[in-house]
Amino acid sequence: MRRLILVAMVMIASFGFAQQAKRAFTFEDMMALKRVGEPVPSPDGKWVAFSAVDVNLEANTRTPHIWVVPLAGGEAKQLFAGGPGEDRPRWSPDGKRLAFLSSRDGGQQVWVAEFDSAAGTMGEPKKVTNLSTEVDGQIWSPDGKYILFTSQVWPECKEDACNKKKDEERANSKVKASVFTRLFYRHWSTYFSGKRTHIFIAAADGSGAVDMTPGDHDAPPFSLGGQDMYAFSPDSQEIAFTSNIDEVEAASTNNEIFVVPVKGGTPKKISVSPGSDSTPLYSPDGKYIAWRMQERAGYESDRFRLVLYERATGKITNLTENFDRWVGSFVWAPDGKRLYFSAENKGEAPIYSVDVADGRIWERERGHNDDLAITRDGRTLLLTRMSAQVPNELFVLDLNTSISAVEGRSTITENDLRDAKELGINPPSGAKVATKLTHLNDAVLSQIAMNPIESFWFKGSEKAQVQGFIVKPPNFDQTKKYPVKFLIHGGPQGAWGDSWTYRWNAQLFAANGYVVVMINPRGSTGYGQKFIDDVNGDWGGRAYKDLMLGLDYVAKTYPWADTNNACAMGASYGGYMANWIAGNTTRFKCIVSHDGMFNTESAYGTTEEMWFNEWEFKGKPWTNRELYRKWSPHLKVTNFKTPMLVVHGQLDYRLDVSEGFQLFTTLQRLRVPSKMLYFPDEGHWVLKPQNSQLWYKTVNDWVDQWTKGGKQ
Repeated sequence: MRRLILVAMVMIASFGFAQQAKRAFTFEDMMALKRVGEPVPSPDGKWVAFSAVDVNLEANTRTPHIWVVPLAGGEAKQLFAGGPGEDRPRWSPDGKRLAFLSSRDGGQQVWVAEFDSAAGTMGEPKKVTNLSTEVDGQIWSPDGKYILFTSQVWPECKEDACNKKKDEERANSKVKASVFTRLFYRHWSTYFSGKRTHIFIAAADGSGAVDMTPGDHDAPPFSLGGQDMYAFSPDSQEIAFTSNIDEVEAASTNNEIFVVPVKGGTPKKISVSPGSDSTPLYSPDGKYIAWRMQERAGYESDRFRLVLYERATGKITNLTENFDRWVGSFVWAPDGKRLYFSAENKGEAPIYSVDVADGRIWERERGHNDDLAITRDGRTLLLTRMSAQVPNELFVLDLNTSISAVEGRSTITENDLRDAKELGINPPSGAKVATKLTHLNDAVLSQIAMNPIESFWFKGSEKAQVQGFIVKPPNFDQTKKYPVKFLIHGGPQGAWGDSWTYRWNAQLFAANGYVVVMINPRGSTGYGQKFIDDVNGDWGGRAYKDLMLGLDYVAKTYPWADTNNACAMGASYGGYMANWIAGNTTRFKCIVSHDGMFNTESAYGTTEEMWFNEWEFKGKPWTNRELYRKWSPHLKVTNFKTPMLVVHGQLDYRLDVSEGFQLFTTLQRLRVPSKMLYFPDEGHWVLKPQNSQLWYKTVNDWVDQWTKGGKQ
């Protein structure tokens, strides 16, 4: 008996030592993680291809490489070693070849290599495109005869020689000036050169490339990522694509869906909504085209609905009319009877399915999911999944052919049933859950001590139910008090949740002894469209009150969170709110304002997406100046007392660097303790690895300096 007790004590001690052996998360750990991209299942159902980005901190580079993993499970392997990298793998319809993008021979082109499905190996790659303007976004036609891709070209050029000549003339010219005759002369982080993104179709060997979308418009329009904005019809005779042809692009969100025959012709517009229509996808039988639709013009944060266009009649049906959430990525079931899609909901992005015949919506899977793909036999759904503790990995979900056995959580909770009632959907059953397919980051994360994100709810302004999240530091001790990092998300139509990010990583903020608090105030996504719309024209109103009430709730509920020793931190709209906080309260020990709006009137004149400010402030500064000035932090500067770190990038054209300069100048003249971190080579986000390293160090050092509790 004594021996059993001794063995048990040794096991417990060993377990405790193993737990203690784990260390706090570091920036270097984060850079060591591989950034896994979307899954692409092979036609034979044996393999899944994907890209994963490697970060080399010393070289200051991010390089994608292509991997494959057996769908049945097993070890993933990288197909090519070294070099400039490869990205965006796409299987040929017969599964014998893999197309990908690479700059291994100069500019980025489409390459194709034979794939041995039995061995899971690649043959020698062959370059199949050779455009001087480089290419992107390749997909195969379903019959394997064509490859579609995009390229940035001069709209007046009909052939590549013309593009090459104009590019060389521009590069060699001693004059670098530009003449603008319309808005959108710059966007996000680049100035408009006169070139446009067009869609090309070439033979499978890359020959005979034809511009399918000629003219002075982008097809597809600029996108921050997500699902492709174009697709082939199942018979390979037509493509559907997205474009915005409004005269004043800077003030329009009216993306439209067009179709054009592969053999050429005039594109035909098939969408009718005054809001954005994008990401068309044909049904497997070719009867329908599905896409995401917004109803309101000029509002980029209107609800994304999933609609069906019947090709024979032109009838458009809204499948998610009563589903009060944004539809994210989606995919057709191979039998065409339903679509699967993800949608943000209360800090997660569950997977749902909708029946084409009757519009019934079913919840399929919880978690934070995206990048959906489905095997050709319809039995397996592939997806990327992340959490606040783990970045993206690939997962697989077995799909039962009978809708009566809907995949969902293994245990059905009251929350599941409440959500189903609120959204008007069928609740999940107690069936299978998705299983992890890749494990690229397990080795790094196994060494790290992290705590899961925890959710809480409280009454916000006007007694609305508001959700918040909290992350505890490693080796948490509830008998101690920890300083607080109070994070404010951007958007304002964004959200915190059980998800991973490399730019504002809660685990990294918590790692040096902080409690991280994140509130989803009015304007946040995942709580219905009214909750989102409540921030329109009210930037410093309900949302500000929600944030302050959330911090009050934390103070009352969690005695180990020292809310009297807190720093408010935000970027984009979060930066605006940080500036607004500076003028409305002195409850924080410090503030970090990254790329924030300081002067609403000057921000209008220096931004590029005019629809955003005109919607959010209900007009232009000369038509509704009162509202612009009501919510402008620069008119509250006489109240600024809190030490403030200002961060801004020179190439940020969404919120011009002048906003950061105005703020810093004001703080200095007011003699408020302040510092500015300026990046001459970054835009709205800090993306270069070493710049990111400096950003985290500067931000964390600033918080440590003023909370006095960071270095415990």
